[in-house]
Amino acid sequence: MTELTFSLAAARALHLAAQGLLQPRRRKAQKADVLDAIRCMGVLQIDTIHVVARSPYLVLWSRLGDYPQPWLEEHLAEGALFEYWAHEACFVPVEDYRLLRHRMVDPGAMGWKYSEKWMRDRRADVERVLEHIRSHGPVRSADFERTDGKGGGWWEWKPEKRSLEVLFTAGELMIARRHNFQRVYDLAERVLPGWHDSQMPAMEETRRELALKTVRALGLARSAWVADYYRSKPPRPDLEALAGAGALLRARVQGWQDPVYIHPDLGELARAAADGALRPTATTILSPFDPVVWDRRRALELFGFDYRLECYTPADKRRYGYFTLPILRRGALVGRIDAKAHRGAGVFELKNVALEPGVRATDRFVRDVAGAIQRLANWHGCPRVQAAASEPPGFAATLQAELDEQGVEQ
Repeated sequence: MTELTFSLAAARALHLAAQGLLQPRRRKAQKADVLDAIRCMGVLQIDTIHVVARSPYLVLWSRLGDYPQPWLEEHLAEGALFEYWAHEACFVPVEDYRLLRHRMVDPGAMGWKYSEKWMRDRRADVERVLEHIRSHGPVRSADFERTDGKGGGWWEWKPEKRSLEVLFTAGELMIARRHNFQRVYDLAERVLPGWHDSQMPAMEETRRELALKTVRALGLARSAWVADYYRSKPPRPDLEALAGAGALLRARVQGWQDPVYIHPDLGELARAAADGALRPTATTILSPFDPVVWDRRRALELFGFDYRLECYTPADKRRYGYFTLPILRRGALVGRIDAKAHRGAGVFELKNVALEPGVRATDRFVRDVAGAIQRLANWHGCPRVQAAASEPPGFAATLQAELDEQGVEQ
């Protein structure tokens, strides 16, 4: 294959096509589509903040449109998915368990996710938790009564919760299912009875496969982007060497000095992108933990979008809001909304809508963005959308008028 050269717009289109965000879906989602979407991404990051839908549900909605949220947990309970530390805590297709198993057998290398001190100093307590599960079956953290009189923040986990988590990181426990989004822990041999460590590939092969999976999930990738996707540690595969061996394709993006790499499975799609035949038409709202934006550097280089989640920033230092959701419109990241779903009142509040500098709010633009927001609000069971503020200031009123009109048409 001749080395391709992409415009920046074509590179974005290939990335969005690989991520399932190029065009709107033309059919109603089926349960299998949830698993297919996760396989395309490789991982689905988990986060529990729910001022709007919890992130994994929202990431899937951006790709699938309306779908029943329980399908995700059903795939987990049925064994098609497992949970582990991939990018961060993630749902991962079960066939990739073998690629993350190395992390479980060396949990001390997992940093804050595993406490060797806890395992050493509280080994008897850990063993009691393990024996309780062995004898009585799966448990939630909530099944253990708090006895130390402390609060419930993540920094003050009850002892049993800490034991559950270190056993999970060490691969001795797995998440059998979720109940009201709470983890249900069970012995790994009961959740994945057919596994044996002889199935674990060599470390070098594992690194290679994770790199190739990353490049495929991204559509195209600069070398510097690859390690972040699965949070891979050195030594890392040489993408140039993989390209030389035919495992990857090498290409160029106009204006970038370094090459980009493409998985051969996407060769035809890449040619279509380079020829200008991939036209992004989807307009949707993204989660802060969507693969498209979770790497701040990549989002800036590929989309010119400087994005940071500000929920961990002190309120008086926030620029855009607590939990801002990027707006993807026709191949560009054009702004962000700070939203909150008031489910009891049926109201979807837009505390702030901030457009990117230079974005022109044409009639078509407003219709596209209002339509995406209204669909998201309807999916939340909050059909009344209220836009409170915006940047530029007049956009909130324009958007509200279009939302009101679309609401009447529905």
